[in-house]
Amino acid sequence: MKIKKTRAAVTISMPKGMAEEYDKLAKSLAKNRSVLFREMFLAYKKEYLKREFRELQKHGAALAQKKGLFTESDVEKLVFEGR
Repeated sequence: MKIKKTRAAVTISMPKGMAEEYDKLAKSLAKNRSVLFREMFLAYKKEYLKREFRELQKHGAALAQKKGLFTESDVEKLVFEGR
């Protein structure tokens, strides 16, 4: 029976000074390189998705204003009219 791998090895390169800082940070946080990278990636992804969501909200708000929708009540009226 073949065992499925749940992890994939990823190799990255960075300037030597940055790599040294990375190792110091990992050591000071008592984490290994992989754990630190996973945590950094997840934090970055979370912030990226927040930014993306805020941009979509801005876009949606601008479209709503063009249609004269300014309150939640305005949106509900539009959604439920004709049902």
